[in-house]
Amino acid sequence: MLRARDRLIRSGRADVVVAGGVEACLHPFTIAVFVQMKALSTQSVDPETVSRPFDVKRSGFVMGEGAGMMVLERAEFARARGARAYGTLAGSAVSSSANHITASDAEGQAFAMELALRDAGLAPADIGVVHAHATSTESGDLAEAEAIGRVIGSHAAVTATKSMTGHMMGASGTVGAMAALFALKDGTVPATRNLDELDPRVELDVVRGERRTGQWSAGLANSFGFGGHNVSLVFTK
Repeated sequence: MLRARDRLIRSGRADVVVAGGVEACLHPFTIAVFVQMKALSTQSVDPETVSRPFDVKRSGFVMGEGAGMMVLERAEFARARGARAYGTLAGSAVSSSANHITASDAEGQAFAMELALRDAGLAPADIGVVHAHATSTESGDLAEAEAIGRVIGSHAAVTATKSMTGHMMGASGTVGAMAALFALKDGTVPATRNLDELDPRVELDVVRGERRTGQWSAGLANSFGFGGHNVSLVFTK
């Protein structure tokens, strides 16, 4: 959604667009579908501790509901009206793995990140923050960790806010993009909750325990969907 709206501005077809996602999916039927897909967590413990991206004991995601909206404007238009700018959407990209009805894969994810960096005119070393899609599934987290490591490397501070919100489906992409944007703006990367023991196969600098403060000039946000749809966005301060 954000990428499509970004294209409207770049092409000159619009000065301002509103983009985002809303999801209210908590219903017995929806839950049953994801149970049959074996995507939901099977842990019968405190619900607040179940969503645990990149943790060695993760067992699936937790469904959530939410909404996120962003206003994108052409820079000149925003300045003319005195708008408050939070950052710049510098690059965006979409790829399609199309290799599985539900799962994405590292190849398609890496391709989206590479294209987004190219679109932004940035190098992997420029990316200081990554908001991972990281739903807390066994295969999904590993595929994304491999893709991030391959394209960005291990220097970036990685966070996964689905550990706090659960998987908000259609709203997750925008909320994750906002997390990456505000990490740059405020110089604070939120910690990934419930990450007690990092999966040794995840060779990334995942922020955990306490939030991390610093100054970063660029960040990347990933959002991956069913059928192998991969979206990566690059933001700059």
